[in-house]
Amino acid sequence: MVGSEGGQAPEDFFAGHPVGLGCYRAVAEAVRGLGEVGVRVTKSQIAFRRRTGFAFVWRPGQYVRSEVPAVLSIALPYEVASGRFKEVAHPAPHVWMHHIELREAGEVDDEVRGWLREAYDAAG
Repeated sequence: MVGSEGGQAPEDFFAGHPVGLGCYRAVAEAVRGLGEVGVRVTKSQIAFRRRTGFAFVWRPGQYVRSEVPAVLSIALPYEVASGRFKEVAHPAPHVWMHHIELREAGEVDDEVRGWLREAYDAAG
């Protein structure tokens, strides 16, 4: 994994939210084995990038009232039908954004790792 870009560290982004930080770390660990990945921390999210962004971790509590510690958004070139997704959006012709609410780090399992692999491959 390539070093972090942006103004803050993931620990700063999730300051005061240890469960959310644990969820982020589980995603980062899953992404670590995929190949060269850039990480960019902004005010609103932590993005995992290849040529383009393919996975994003963010705190819904920043924007709406929510008890969910973290959301993982995965960009895929097609829609995946799964009850695990809170929402699926189609923001661009070749991008389907799949949002998974993460309540604990253990939810980043083999199924999620598979989606992350597909998103990484598609981000070319």
